[in-house]
Amino acid sequence: MYNSETEVLFPLRFSSALADLRDEGWKSLVENVNSSQAPRAVKIGFILMMVRLNGCIGCNADSYRAMKGCTACARQTIRRFRNSEQELLNLYEQARLEAEHFLEKQENHRNIG
Repeated sequence: MYNSETEVLFPLRFSSALADLRDEGWKSLVENVNSSQAPRAVKIGFILMMVRLNGCIGCNADSYRAMKGCTACARQTIRRFRNSEQELLNLYEQARLEAEHFLEKQENHRNIG
């Protein structure tokens, strides 16, 4: 069964549905990520964090999670995250730094070649 809300990796367009699941720090992060002014590293970092938390790599079209859709899966993942909000924000920050480093390497590679 195909669900139109299911993607291969977590789609950023569903992130606004996660804003109300934690405290103000999380809500602020989600709003920042959805801002049209947010840098690419911010958006990519959020996607990377959600892919890791949701287990998107192991998801497939026949899985229960895929049948529910990305929004429901992501909401459940964030609700069930048992560590502190600060730990969740730290995971985001780590993913954002990884995305930033990757984008810098890509830019440097383009400038050399």
